[in-house]
Amino acid sequence: MTETMNAWRRETYGPSSGVNLEQIPAPVPHRGEVLLEVRATSLNAGDVRLLLGDPLLVRPVFGLTRPKHPVRGMEVAGTVVAVGPDVVSAEIGEDVVGELVGGGGLAEYVRVPASRLVPIPPDITPEAAASLPIAGGTAWQALDLAGVGLRGNEAPRVLIIGASGGVGTFAVQLAALRGAEVWAACSARNAPLVERLGAVRTFDHRESPLSEIPASRFDAIIDIAGGMPLRELQRLVGHGGRIVLVTGDGGHVLGPVPRMLRAAVLSVGSRSIRPLAATPRPEVLAKLLELVADGRIVPVIEREYPFAEASAALAHLEAGHTVGKVVVRGSGV
Repeated sequence: MTETMNAWRRETYGPSSGVNLEQIPAPVPHRGEVLLEVRATSLNAGDVRLLLGDPLLVRPVFGLTRPKHPVRGMEVAGTVVAVGPDVVSAEIGEDVVGELVGGGGLAEYVRVPASRLVPIPPDITPEAAASLPIAGGTAWQALDLAGVGLRGNEAPRVLIIGASGGVGTFAVQLAALRGAEVWAACSARNAPLVERLGAVRTFDHRESPLSEIPASRFDAIIDIAGGMPLRELQRLVGHGGRIVLVTGDGGHVLGPVPRMLRAAVLSVGSRSIRPLAATPRPEVLAKLLELVADGRIVPVIEREYPFAEASAALAHLEAGHTVGKVVVRGSGV
């Protein structure tokens, strides 16, 4: 093992233009951890928010004056090259995928708890596998929280707002697999893609307002884009329907907290609006990998960047309007 490695870092909060490639000490796995040689890292909107330290509410957890994790990237596929004490679920040479603790994926090596990792089937690329843990896992948990496919509804009608992003492209496919009639809100240019993924109807809510849709039209709404009036969302679900808020949108200081509080007040007596706090779920990740291996879902990867251009990948994500996922290949790929 090498004692040093290359990593993309930013020691202070700020935009992607301040991320630099640096040589730093290679990590050593602690008890219950493994060391991975990174094959691919998938980036998310959360990486940009943590890069900027926005909203300010997150800073007491992720670093008050500077980030605790100066290397971004929270989804990683890699090869186990070392194991720490008490690790029995991973072997050296095994290809695995999982969600990191805080970040660290934009580096040549990263250490991660073995309990978060799942073996990658041989016919799945590292890039496809790396796109699954957070985006696919969040979509899965949002549909579970909404009760889609779990409450015995015959072909429940589901509205997915923000259907062309990383979480949205998985949510459309998974909802369709669960037997739902999927309506999707996305831009007109992304509508053909979303329809191929399984949506039976698409519309741009900026051009066709939600107010034009009849009341009680849906059994569930998955709001990924944010910014929709909560009362309008409530109007659109029928009796017993559920609205799941995936987005973390909001102000610069408190972020989504005010919207979540309004949702709690509006849900008194009905509990129809439910914020989602997605967590790492290796058992869900294993099921997602099976679905990809069987060809039942397909990760939508808009762009792949070589490791040398990781800062450009962050800049692309920071600019907004990403379709599907952005993946950075490992330095040895």
